[in-house]
Amino acid sequence: MAQVNDLKNAISESLERKGVLNKVKAQIRAEMFHVLDEHSEGKPPICNENLIINELILEYLQYNKYKHTSSVLMAEAGQSETRLDREFIKNELNMAEDLETSSVPLLYSLVNFFLQQNAGSKTKVTKKETW
Repeated sequence: MAQVNDLKNAISESLERKGVLNKVKAQIRAEMFHVLDEHSEGKPPICNENLIINELILEYLQYNKYKHTSSVLMAEAGQSETRLDREFIKNELNMAEDLETSSVPLLYSLVNFFLQQNAGSKTKVTKKETW
């Protein structure tokens, strides 16, 4: 019996070390959200700001190869499989890109912009009435 337990522990540790265990757990969570969404009442439509925020986060997650996290976000947020175009998001946010920033997610440029701002003048973030 001890050999069976040792084998189970060794397999479990190996799968965890390779990242397989976390991958399977994320897939199960994503599928659970899909099943729950099928049986729940319809969600209200996502407002434009949330669509853009979700797209920024999804681009970041996919860039960093958090594939299963992004699938859980899409399922939970009710985000469409059809993605917003990067150019559209840049235009909506009035962002410009150069060769360096075009290779990374837009979220990096946004964070960098605020990090570059004068530390003495804090930007106040407020919630819009439409949110």
